[in-house]
Amino acid sequence: MKVLSGIQPTGRPHWGNYFGAVSQYIELQGAEQSFFFIANLHALTTIRDADQLRQNSFDAAMDLLALGLDPEQATLFIQSDVPEISELNWILLSGTPMGLLERCVSYKDKIAKGLPVVSGLFAYPVLQAADILAYDSTVVPVGEDQIQHVEVCRDIAQAFNHTYGEVFVLPKAKVLDTSAKVPGTDGEKMSKSYGNFIEIFEPVKPMRKKIMRIATDSRPMEDSKDPETDHLFQLFKLFGSDSQVAEMADKYRAGGFGYGEVKKALADAAESYFEPARQRREQLEQNPDRVHQILSDGAAKARRKAAEVLARAKKACGI
Repeated sequence: MKVLSGIQPTGRPHWGNYFGAVSQYIELQGAEQSFFFIANLHALTTIRDADQLRQNSFDAAMDLLALGLDPEQATLFIQSDVPEISELNWILLSGTPMGLLERCVSYKDKIAKGLPVVSGLFAYPVLQAADILAYDSTVVPVGEDQIQHVEVCRDIAQAFNHTYGEVFVLPKAKVLDTSAKVPGTDGEKMSKSYGNFIEIFEPVKPMRKKIMRIATDSRPMEDSKDPETDHLFQLFKLFGSDSQVAEMADKYRAGGFGYGEVKKALADAAESYFEPARQRREQLEQNPDRVHQILSDGAAKARRKAAEVLARAKKACGI
């Protein structure tokens, strides 16, 4: 299994990012080949400040390393440090039908949300295809909203192979497990766009204040409550041990407790859960040269593989 995934450097990770994606990426890092990159080229469609993009990219790398990405098992790099991707992107873009890109739901959704209509946003799936195909990736872990882009990648690769011969490996999407719902502070899905998120690495005191402000219903303390329908309990399940979760569920059903008690237990559990990652990140912040070296080594390894695939594509199409 050859795994490939990218993360856009659009801001600090929150609980939803971790449980919905990052933790599952880390579980896959022991595969035969695993490449994880910071997608700063993709981020150019939304971030127009050079210093911010550079800092966000470096922060994203530190975040992944602190959360458990092991450079001895996985290859971590910055997307733009592999220029072969941009060249392969143009080769693929040259033969991609407009109609294929016009059907992409993600593009339509972003336009509907009022994002600027730029060609990079429209052609995003082709650059994503270059990212995937450049490393002979066989598995691409994605959320349900990105499945179509993997299918577009397969369509592009199949069309190229039909014209020029068997050049590209066809990848398959691995849909991330989103059964562990991560509600935000308002009970809706945790998202930066909703402003209802709790960052993983924000200082403990502000984090605890956010937790204590989580919206709850107004049922009396003495009432029995169904834990499975309560978003505060759903958050606690992410962090608590099996015995802690079972004990908390019993409290809900018995009644006679206040939500403040649950919030305190959630804050304690979350603080304890992410403490090792916080410590690792502090160490990385004190040794930025190590992070730069990891990214440099990763880019060198990624370039070797991407150059091999690019050479196949160029030879096939006569460049």
